[in-house]
Order: sequence, then structure tokens, then C-alpha cells
Amino acid sequence: MQRRTFGLGLLATLAVPGCSSKFRTYNGPPVTSIVVNKGARSMFLLNDQDILESYRFDLGFAPTGAKKVRGDGRTPEGTYVIDRRNPNSDFHLSVGISYPNEQDIAVARAMGQEPGGDIFIHGQPNKGTKRKKGRDWTAGCIAVKNREIEQIYAMVRLGTPITIRA
Repeated sequence: MQRRTFGLGLLATLAVPGCSSKFRTYNGPPVTSIVVNKGARSMFLLNDQDILESYRFDLGFAPTGAKKVRGDGRTPEGTYVIDRRNPNSDFHLSVGISYPNEQDIAVARAMGQEPGGDIFIHGQPNKGTKRKKGRDWTAGCIAVKNREIEQIYAMVRLGTPITIRA
């Protein structure tokens, strides 16, 4: 009787909607690059020249122009790499972008300021994390839907180049 109760309990747990893990697996072709077109709000995960996936997104609260200094609300423009993964992000999941590079640091210092950092592709805020309402609410990151960041997190590896265009 005890085994039957355990088995039914396990079955009921697996049948509850929304209990799936945010950590997906991916066994397809590798993502060799990411291209982000800020103006068109289009992001593409590519295997060489083939588009594997595409996404729409929100940007920083000042979406026009390249990020120059900490707190400007802009998303960087240029070529970077995915340099970290954060399973404990305040924004569901996130993958880090290697901003600032040496050139970004030099530009900010020439202005007498710091370049900022912590630029990510991430999902929506977790409970307790504040979010501005409307479009373009991040501090300079690229925000997608939670199910999309789960897919991106599974597909993209450290060292993947990312080009962010105006």
C-alpha cells in the first residue's frame, strides 16, 4: 500500500502544470554567433549563416545610441562575447555580455566617468525585483520572455560572439 501511495503522489506531482524546470536541454546545431539589431528589436541565434532562432526584446530605458557610461540606460553596440551564465539571476535566467571592453573603458574614462557593466540577456524580473512599466525598462540589458531566456540559456555557450548593432 505504501508503494502505491508513493507512486500516485509522484504521478500527481509530475502532472501539475508549471512545475517544469527552467533548465532546458538543447541537442541541435551549435550557436556560432548572436546578432542583435536594436532598432528592429530583432535578435538572431545563428549557426554560421543559418538562423536557428529569432526573438523580440526590450532594451534599456534610453534605447537610442551606444552605451557610454554607467547609468545612461543604453545598451552597448559592438562585438562582445557571452562571458558568464547566471542561474540565480534576479531576472529568471541570464547570460552575460563582455561589456565593457578596452575601447568602452577608454571612451568612458575620456569623459571622466566609468563605463558601467553587468550587461545581460535576461528574462523577466523575479518576484521582489522592481521593473519599470512599458517598453524599454532595463538599465541597458536585453530582456526577453522567460520561456525564451530558457531556450537561449540552453543553446548559447560561453565564448559565443555577440554583435549588437544600432
